[in-house]
Amino acid sequence: MTTRSIRPMLAAAAALVLCGAPALAVDNMVTAGAPELGAVRTKIKAADYPGAIADLDAMVRGGVQHADVYNLLGYSLRKTGEVGRAATFYAKALEFDPAHRGALEYQGELFVQTGQMDRAKRNLTILAQLCPQGCEEREDLARSIAQGAAATQ
Repeated sequence: MTTRSIRPMLAAAAALVLCGAPALAVDNMVTAGAPELGAVRTKIKAADYPGAIADLDAMVRGGVQHADVYNLLGYSLRKTGEVGRAATFYAKALEFDPAHRGALEYQGELFVQTGQMDRAKRNLTILAQLCPQGCEEREDLARSIAQGAAATQ
Protein backbone atom coordinates (compact mmCIF):
# COMPACT_ATOMS: atom_id res chain seq x y z
CA MET A 1 0.00 0.00 0.00
CA THR A 2 1.50 3.30 -1.07
CA THR A 3 1.09 6.76 0.42
CA ARG A 4 -0.99 7.62 -2.64
CA SER A 5 -3.44 4.75 -1.97
CA ILE A 6 -3.70 5.54 1.74
CA ARG A 7 -4.71 9.18 1.18
CA PRO A 8 -8.26 8.41 -0.05
CA MET A 9 -8.79 6.07 2.91
CA LEU A 10 -7.62 8.70 5.36
CA ALA A 11 -9.82 11.33 3.72
CA ALA A 12 -12.83 9.04 4.07
CA ALA A 13 -11.86 8.28 7.64
CA ALA A 14 -11.55 11.97 8.48
CA ALA A 15 -14.97 12.62 6.97
CA LEU A 16 -16.49 9.93 9.16
CA VAL A 17 -14.80 11.25 12.26
CA LEU A 18 -15.89 14.81 11.53
CA CYS A 19 -19.45 13.68 10.88
CA GLY A 20 -19.58 12.04 14.29
CA ALA A 21 -20.33 8.49 13.21
CA PRO A 22 -21.54 6.50 16.22
CA ALA A 23 -19.15 4.02 17.82
CA LEU A 24 -20.58 0.51 17.67
CA ALA A 25 -19.18 -2.83 18.68
CA VAL A 26 -17.73 -4.74 15.74
CA ASP A 27 -20.23 -7.56 15.86
CA ASN A 28 -23.07 -5.03 15.95
CA MET A 29 -21.71 -2.63 13.32
CA VAL A 30 -24.34 -1.77 10.76
CA THR A 31 -23.50 0.58 7.94
CA ALA A 32 -25.83 2.35 5.53
CA GLY A 33 -27.74 0.05 3.21
CA ALA A 34 -26.71 -3.14 4.96
CA PRO A 35 -28.96 -6.16 4.51
CA GLU A 36 -30.47 -7.82 7.57
CA LEU A 37 -27.60 -9.71 9.19
CA GLY A 38 -29.04 -10.52 12.62
CA ALA A 39 -29.29 -14.26 11.94
CA VAL A 40 -25.74 -14.34 10.58
CA ARG A 41 -24.39 -12.49 13.63
CA THR A 42 -26.21 -14.95 15.89
CA LYS A 43 -24.52 -17.84 14.09
CA ILE A 44 -21.12 -16.15 14.38
CA LYS A 45 -21.60 -15.53 18.12
CA ALA A 46 -22.47 -19.23 18.49
CA ALA A 47 -19.30 -20.14 16.51
CA ASP A 48 -21.47 -21.65 13.75
CA TYR A 49 -19.08 -20.35 11.11
CA PRO A 50 -20.12 -22.87 8.42
CA GLY A 51 -23.74 -21.77 8.86
CA ALA A 52 -22.78 -18.10 8.65
CA ILE A 53 -20.65 -18.79 5.56
CA ALA A 54 -23.58 -20.56 3.87
CA ASP A 55 -25.90 -17.62 4.56
CA LEU A 56 -23.35 -15.01 3.49
CA ASP A 57 -22.33 -16.95 0.35
CA ALA A 58 -26.02 -17.09 -0.61
CA MET A 59 -26.26 -13.32 -0.22
CA VAL A 60 -23.19 -12.76 -2.38
CA ARG A 61 -24.46 -15.20 -5.04
CA GLY A 62 -27.78 -13.34 -4.90
CA GLY A 63 -26.05 -10.11 -5.84
CA VAL A 64 -25.65 -8.45 -2.44
CA GLN A 65 -22.57 -6.26 -2.51
CA HIS A 66 -22.00 -4.65 0.86
CA ALA A 67 -18.97 -4.13 3.09
CA ASP A 68 -20.68 -5.65 6.15
CA VAL A 69 -21.48 -8.86 4.23
CA TYR A 70 -17.94 -9.16 2.88
CA ASN A 71 -16.41 -8.40 6.28
CA LEU A 72 -18.49 -11.01 8.10
CA LEU A 73 -17.80 -13.54 5.35
CA GLY A 74 -14.07 -12.87 5.67
CA TYR A 75 -14.27 -13.23 9.44
CA SER A 76 -16.16 -16.54 9.26
CA LEU A 77 -13.80 -17.92 6.63
CA ARG A 78 -10.76 -16.95 8.71
CA LYS A 79 -12.26 -18.70 11.73
CA THR A 80 -12.61 -21.92 9.69
CA GLY A 81 -9.01 -21.68 8.45
CA GLU A 82 -9.78 -20.45 4.92
CA VAL A 83 -7.24 -17.64 5.17
CA GLY A 84 -6.88 -17.05 1.42
CA ARG A 85 -10.61 -16.62 0.84
CA ALA A 86 -10.88 -14.52 3.99
CA ALA A 87 -8.22 -12.14 2.65
CA THR A 88 -10.21 -11.75 -0.57
CA PHE A 89 -13.40 -10.79 1.24
CA TYR A 90 -11.70 -8.36 3.63
CA ALA A 91 -10.20 -6.64 0.58
CA LYS A 92 -13.64 -6.48 -1.04
CA ALA A 93 -15.14 -5.01 2.13
CA LEU A 94 -12.48 -2.31 2.15
CA GLU A 95 -13.03 -1.59 -1.56
CA PHE A 96 -16.66 -0.77 -0.73
CA ASP A 97 -15.82 1.10 2.48
CA PRO A 98 -12.13 1.95 3.03
CA ALA A 99 -13.00 3.21 6.53
CA HIS A 100 -14.85 0.06 7.66
CA ARG A 101 -13.45 -0.38 11.16
CA GLY A 102 -14.46 -4.01 11.49
CA ALA A 103 -12.81 -4.99 8.21
CA LEU A 104 -9.66 -3.05 9.13
CA GLU A 105 -9.46 -4.85 12.47
CA TYR A 106 -10.19 -8.31 11.13
CA GLN A 107 -7.90 -7.91 8.13
CA GLY A 108 -5.20 -6.69 10.51
CA GLU A 109 -5.71 -9.79 12.66
CA LEU A 110 -5.34 -11.93 9.54
CA PHE A 111 -2.09 -10.10 8.78
CA VAL A 112 -0.84 -10.90 12.30
CA GLN A 113 -1.88 -14.53 11.85
CA THR A 114 0.06 -14.75 8.58
CA GLY A 115 3.14 -12.91 9.88
CA GLN A 116 2.55 -9.69 7.96
CA MET A 117 3.13 -7.40 10.92
CA ASP A 118 3.90 -4.29 8.84
CA ARG A 119 0.54 -4.59 7.10
CA ALA A 120 -1.23 -5.14 10.43
CA LYS A 121 0.41 -2.00 11.80
CA ARG A 122 -0.77 -0.02 8.75
CA ASN A 123 -4.33 -1.07 9.52
CA LEU A 124 -3.81 0.01 13.13
CA THR A 125 -2.58 3.40 11.91
CA ILE A 126 -5.75 3.82 9.84
CA LEU A 127 -7.89 2.83 12.83
CA ALA A 128 -6.05 5.40 14.95
CA GLN A 129 -7.05 8.02 12.37
CA LEU A 130 -10.66 6.80 12.36
CA CYS A 131 -11.05 6.74 16.13
CA PRO A 132 -8.41 8.93 17.78
CA GLN A 133 -10.21 8.65 21.12
CA GLY A 134 -10.05 4.87 20.87
CA CYS A 135 -12.55 2.24 19.81
CA GLU A 136 -13.00 -1.49 20.26
CA GLU A 137 -11.58 -2.31 16.82
CA ARG A 138 -8.42 -0.30 17.41
CA GLU A 139 -7.88 -1.78 20.87
CA ASP A 140 -8.49 -5.35 19.66
CA LEU A 141 -6.05 -5.00 16.76
CA ALA A 142 -3.41 -3.39 18.98
CA ARG A 143 -3.76 -6.32 21.39
CA SER A 144 -3.48 -8.83 18.54
CA ILE A 145 -0.34 -7.12 17.22
CA ALA A 146 1.23 -7.13 20.69
CA GLN A 147 0.42 -10.82 21.14
CA GLY A 148 1.77 -11.63 17.69
CA ALA A 149 5.00 -9.75 18.39
CA ALA A 150 5.42 -11.50 21.75
CA ALA A 151 4.86 -14.89 20.14
CA THR A 152 7.68 -14.35 17.64
CA GLN A 153 10.26 -13.48 20.31
